[in-house]
Amino acid sequence: MIVPFRPGRRLPAHTRHCGAAFALAMLLGLPAFSAAQTPAASVTTPATTHVVPAPELPPPSLLAPPSPQAPALPPPPTPPPLIVPAPIAASTMALVLPLQSATFGRAAEAVKAGFLAAADLANTQPLIVGHDDGGVTDAFHKATDSGARVVVGPLLRDDVKAVAAMAGERPWTIALNQLEEGVPLPERMYALALSIDSDARQLARAARATDAQVAGVIASNSALQRRFANAFVAEWLLQGGGPPVQLHFERAPDMLTLLKRELARTPLDAVLLAVDAADAALVKPYIGQIPAYASSQVSDRQPPEILRDLDNVTFVEIPWLAEPDAAAFARLPRPDFRNAALDRLYALGIDAFRVAQSFDGGAPARLEFDGATGHLLLDASRQFAREGRLMRFEAGQIVPASAR
Repeated sequence: MIVPFRPGRRLPAHTRHCGAAFALAMLLGLPAFSAAQTPAASVTTPATTHVVPAPELPPPSLLAPPSPQAPALPPPPTPPPLIVPAPIAASTMALVLPLQSATFGRAAEAVKAGFLAAADLANTQPLIVGHDDGGVTDAFHKATDSGARVVVGPLLRDDVKAVAAMAGERPWTIALNQLEEGVPLPERMYALALSIDSDARQLARAARATDAQVAGVIASNSALQRRFANAFVAEWLLQGGGPPVQLHFERAPDMLTLLKRELARTPLDAVLLAVDAADAALVKPYIGQIPAYASSQVSDRQPPEILRDLDNVTFVEIPWLAEPDAAAFARLPRPDFRNAALDRLYALGIDAFRVAQSFDGGAPARLEFDGATGHLLLDASRQFAREGRLMRFEAGQIVPASAR
C-alpha cells in the first residue's frame, strides 16, 4: 500500500510498552531479524568532515496582486490575489516499512514518524510504502517504479536479505538493518542500523581505556544478551585484553549462590552485565564496586529504587535520549511514546532521512555526522559505524560517564 505523506501526521501518544520492547529486541538481536554490525574502530575526527545539517525551511508563500490598470471603461471586478506557493520538488525518496505487520507495525510507525519529522523540517515530501509480513519485495518494486532515486528500508533483517537478493539495478538503498556478519552488501545498498553489537564494542573500548586488564562477562541465556556478550568479548580481545572470565547467570537461588562464590574468588577489573534490565539490578550487589557495563536497556524507564541499585554501571545511550535539550534537536518534534525502545526507533528515522538526503545526487565519497542515534561514519563496507554517549548511574541518577 502506498501512503502519501501528510504534513503534521503523528503517532498516538501512548503505545504498549511490552509490544514495542519486544519488537525492538527482535530487531536488534534475534537471529531472523537482528542487525549484526561489523566491528568499528574508534572513530576519530578527520581533518575534513562532511557534516550533513538539517536544511532550513523555505520562505513563506508570496502574494502577487494583479498589476494596477487605468481602463477608460469601468474596470471588471478585481480578481482575488494569486497565491504563489513555495516550489516543492517531486518526491525523490521513498520509505519502505512493515507498517501492516502485526509484530513490527509499532516499530515501523516510530521510524516513519522520525523520518517524516526530519522531512517536514526540510520541506520534503517522501513517498511512504507500507507492507505486511512477507510483502517487502512488492513494496520495494512500488518504490522503485515511483521513480524514487533513493529508497530507505527495509527495516527487518529477513527483508533486507530479500531485497539484497533481488535481480536488476536498484536505486540507492539505505537499509535499516544488516545482513549476516561477513556477508557483503550488494551494489548501491548501504546499511544504517541500531545494533546492540556496536554498543558492546564501544563499552569494551571504554573499559580498556581505563587500564582494565581482567574482565568478567556475566551472561544469561537470552539470544540478545548472548550476542551482546560475544560482541564485547570480540572487541575486548581486539583491543589487547586477555580472554574474559565467563560467568553464567540464572535466577535460581543455587545459581546465584554459585555466581556470588565465583565472583568472590576471581579478581576482576571490569564486568559486563549481559542480562536483562531487572536482572542487572539483582546481580549488581554481588560485584560490589567493580566497574560494570551493560546495554542501554538497563536504563529503560526503571523505577527509582532500581536505579539506585545500579550505581557505577556504565551504558551507551543515543544522543536523542542522553541529550534531550541539545540545540541540534530543538526544531524536531518529540513525541511522548512512553517507551525508550520506540524513542530510539524514532531517532533512527531522523538519521535515516539525513542519510537519504546525502544520496539524492549520488553516493557521497565520505559521510560523517553527529546524529540522533550517535556519531555516524560511513565505512568502506558501506555500513555506518555508530558511537553513542557513555552514561552511568550515580546516586539513582543518570549522568555522563565522564562526570566524576
